[in-house]
Amino acid sequence: MPPISAPKSAVVDLLDRQLIHSLQIDPRISFSRAAEVLGVSEQTVARRYRRLRGDGVVRVIGVVDPRRIGQSDWVIRVQVRPDGTARLAAALTRRDDVAWVSVSSGGSEIIGSVRSRTREQRDDLLSQRLPRTAPVLGMAAYVILHHFRARSEPKLINIGEVLSAQQVDALRPAVSQDSEPATLTAADEPLLAVLAGDGRASLAQLARACGQSEGRTARRLAALRDSGALYFDVDLATGLLGLGTAAHLWLTVVPHRLAAVGDQLAALPEVEFIAAVTGAANLFASVVCRDLDALYDLITNDLGVIDGVVALEVSPVSHRLKQSGALMDGDRLAHPAPRRAPAR
Repeated sequence: MPPISAPKSAVVDLLDRQLIHSLQIDPRISFSRAAEVLGVSEQTVARRYRRLRGDGVVRVIGVVDPRRIGQSDWVIRVQVRPDGTARLAAALTRRDDVAWVSVSSGGSEIIGSVRSRTREQRDDLLSQRLPRTAPVLGMAAYVILHHFRARSEPKLINIGEVLSAQQVDALRPAVSQDSEPATLTAADEPLLAVLAGDGRASLAQLARACGQSEGRTARRLAALRDSGALYFDVDLATGLLGLGTAAHLWLTVVPHRLAAVGDQLAALPEVEFIAAVTGAANLFASVVCRDLDALYDLITNDLGVIDGVVALEVSPVSHRLKQSGALMDGDRLAHPAPRRAPAR
């Protein structure tokens, strides 16, 4: 695949894509380990990563999984008056418990993900604030029942096969066999606040934020990660990678085929997220494609032949304002603002 020229002179070549894939396999992989597997110098890997991050192509973000602390993930659909869309969408992006926000249906609908860490925080948003906001004409909230791709599983977003099977195996991080549930405490908040802005922050940075030794910080980071309470997302500016069309899919699947259909869709390179949800449409997916023709091919040639799908609704994304936690600046990932830990 030839290099992709993105707006404002960002160029993504084969080595860049290999590095991106390496980060998706292990978001906190050391530059030295990535360099060894990719066959280049450590300095080259570090320089490429800094450029990709500086150009708003990639962000690594530490995320708390609400399900591991007794809460749940939700997907929301909010119908709004077009003249109020921008203001409401911007307000949602400012909330730490709203993971991603996009505008669909020509500007009349906001779709997002809510990952509140307390029931009170979630209920305040879904039951109080949103329904009482003036531009809101209607809304629906769906709880996520099952993720069809483990959050620890790497996913290369449709930018080509760039690593060999041997390289992928070499890049996979070791998985602890003795992981136990981890309970978040107030002492974890400085660590989580730093990782929310930069998932690749060094142990030295994390230790300073926590006021602890690097050894103790490393052990706590490993415990949170091994337990699943903390995971790392790799946000990509897919538009800069030649994928200019995004859409949300709402599928109604016969119940006994739900697991099989979800697994089939999770294997498609265009599918960046897929989950079983409550509601009439019991499967929700986010997809990114090269263009509208590619989206049409996905719908007709891939989805159209899957047994068990009885209805499909496509919500084309007009623009994205926030991804897994990274704000968007046009087609690019914005530089993260410093995030303070909650007061103890």
